[in-house]
Amino acid sequence: MLRDETGDLTPTELERYRRQMMIAGFGLEAQRRLKSSTALIAGIGGLGGTAALYLAVAGIGKLVFAHYGDLTLSNMNRQILMTHGWIGNNRNACARLTIQRINPDVQVETVSERVSEANVDRLLDGAHVALDARPNFHERRVLNGACVSRGIPMIEAAMNGMEAYLTTFVPGRTPCLSCLYPEDPEWAELGFPVLGAVSGSLGCLMAIEAIKVLTGFGKPLLNRMLVYDASDMAFRKLKIGRDPACPVCGGAR
Repeated sequence: MLRDETGDLTPTELERYRRQMMIAGFGLEAQRRLKSSTALIAGIGGLGGTAALYLAVAGIGKLVFAHYGDLTLSNMNRQILMTHGWIGNNRNACARLTIQRINPDVQVETVSERVSEANVDRLLDGAHVALDARPNFHERRVLNGACVSRGIPMIEAAMNGMEAYLTTFVPGRTPCLSCLYPEDPEWAELGFPVLGAVSGSLGCLMAIEAIKVLTGFGKPLLNRMLVYDASDMAFRKLKIGRDPACPVCGGAR
């Protein structure tokens, strides 16, 4: 799950991350592991954009953004990496510019494509974790299958209106997306409601899960799913399990 090598921290980085290295159990070694890590973020919207921001300010070494399309006015209720004046511009380019302005020590690579069978291996090359924030199940399934075959953990999250879910898939240790959803749920790609604060809160939680997976700090949501309804702040953790007959991960590991 983690790389053996660690990156040396500069004096600027030691000061920038000083307060988070004060957290019991985190410290210098976790910060070095984070710096030596790469995360693929599939989808730079309300979820992925927020997760990218907080991974960047936490000091991840490299981010890879996979997203197709330009910024639209209807995106702006949830796009914390964008400004109104950028409407009509490539969303990946806008996100990269914001991240580099906030933390120039973070490398950002962008791929302005949808996740597909043709590019998923290239997208995951060098990645230590994938964050799944795509608004359709076809791309989610493609990413899930590639992560299982390559042994890469995947942070899985989705929201609809005031409701959200989050879990962490680790090949060989947890279910995969196909275990939980053998059939696509009824979910229109651009037809579900979004309150920006809900997608933003979930994006923050995705970043926390990714940091835990990459550094070994804390307890990721393995074999558990966090579900919540922000309308009444009801939070639950559900036990989830692997399907031995899963066509993606059931017989392979």
